[in-house]
Amino acid sequence: MNSLFAYSKSYQYVLSFIFLLPIVAISQYTDVINSNRPGVSVSAYAVGKNVVQAEMGLFYEQKDHTLLNTESNIWGTDISLRYGLLFEKLELNYEGTFQDQNLTYLNFDLVAKRRDFSRNRLGLKFLVYDPFKNPEANKPNLYSWRANNKFQLKNLLPAVSLYGGANFVLGDNPFYIGEPTISYRGMIATQSRLTPRFVLITNTAYDRITTDDPELSYTISLSHAFRNPKWSVFVEHQGIDSDRYSDLLIRGGIAHLLKENLQLDFNMGASLKNTPTRIFFGIGGSYRMDFHKDSLKAIEDQEADQNGGAIDKKAMKKKKKEDKEKGRGAEDIDLGPSKKQLKKLKKAEKKKKKESSEIDF
Repeated sequence: MNSLFAYSKSYQYVLSFIFLLPIVAISQYTDVINSNRPGVSVSAYAVGKNVVQAEMGLFYEQKDHTLLNTESNIWGTDISLRYGLLFEKLELNYEGTFQDQNLTYLNFDLVAKRRDFSRNRLGLKFLVYDPFKNPEANKPNLYSWRANNKFQLKNLLPAVSLYGGANFVLGDNPFYIGEPTISYRGMIATQSRLTPRFVLITNTAYDRITTDDPELSYTISLSHAFRNPKWSVFVEHQGIDSDRYSDLLIRGGIAHLLKENLQLDFNMGASLKNTPTRIFFGIGGSYRMDFHKDSLKAIEDQEADQNGGAIDKKAMKKKKKEDKEKGRGAEDIDLGPSKKQLKKLKKAEKKKKKESSEIDF
């Protein structure tokens, strides 16, 4: 196999160990859309039970190959349909990419046209470990804003999901000549919240299993939410290695949350080699239809004061004000309490301790 990595075999084993190291279970449903766009990396978390989500985009790519002396222009569309199946930590998803390519052989002044699915995949993703499953272990520090926002070693512990799926090649597909109708894909997806604003995602996949040219790939993605969490940016690196095609890619982009169920995005990227040279960009959006309902819990199983006691007359006004101050955060990113909120929480805690220490006669 022509490896794209210029490292020794022993170094490749070390890299493989590092990517598999996070392998050590309840999904985290969020009130806002949780989209995998605008990158190609896959989040460890599912969308949530009974949530239907569509992620779509249009892209253009210029691809030139110096050795083959070819040039090509590619227009295409990609779509991902995600559904929270049966319970919170399981997701069913379909991924498809349809593209139209004009390939020019410069040596012969010949133009060939290719049009079909370059990706046509169905799979299941299952969350096997969630470090945020226990809310008691992730309470904010009421005495230090810095402690809640700085990087901590425990933040490296990721959520971990396993993915299994199948690729489908239907008819005479010019992108996969001679390949079987069905091949298989397995993947490990991890997600770490390094700080309240930074999220690290890694994907390690073995694709097109049972074909003559199976493919090993990895993706490392780092996203950052701004203080106004409706805006976020990302940078992503992807490596692909197979006899059919090998490459190193870098991409970046920006996403904007228009509503709780609607996100728009833009991305662009390029390859780090010239066999082929690739430059691409795309725009897209994600839309969620939320039919999620929280599971009912018997009152005898609930903790004291879990329902918050008596309802304040101004509770809804307070909630609207808090939502306005928070700005409705980006997916899977909790910016934590502000300094002002920490002072209020600290004051409330002292008052609670004082009341509990009083003795009734």
